[in-house]
Amino acid sequence: MDLFSSYGNIVSVHIATDRTGIVTMITPEGARAAIQSLNGRIFASGTLALSETPPKGDPAGAMNNPSGPRRGPSHLY
Repeated sequence: MDLFSSYGNIVSVHIATDRTGIVTMITPEGARAAIQSLNGRIFASGTLALSETPPKGDPAGAMNNPSGPRRGPSHLY
C-alpha cells in the first residue's frame, strides 16, 4: 500500500493468491500518476503491469470523458 499512497489516497487493496491485485484509489488523477510512475517497475520478484479500468457500472468511455460525471473511485489492475 505504501507503494501507491504517495500518488493519492487509497480506498482499498486486494491481492489475490495468483499475484494479481486491485488497488482502488479515490481519484482518477492519483491512479493515472501511479500507473505512469510504477508501470513496468521491478517489485519483489516480478514486474508491475498496471492499467486503469472503470468501476463496475461505468460506461466503457467514462474514463476518457472529462465532461461526464466521475463519482466513483479509480481501480488499478
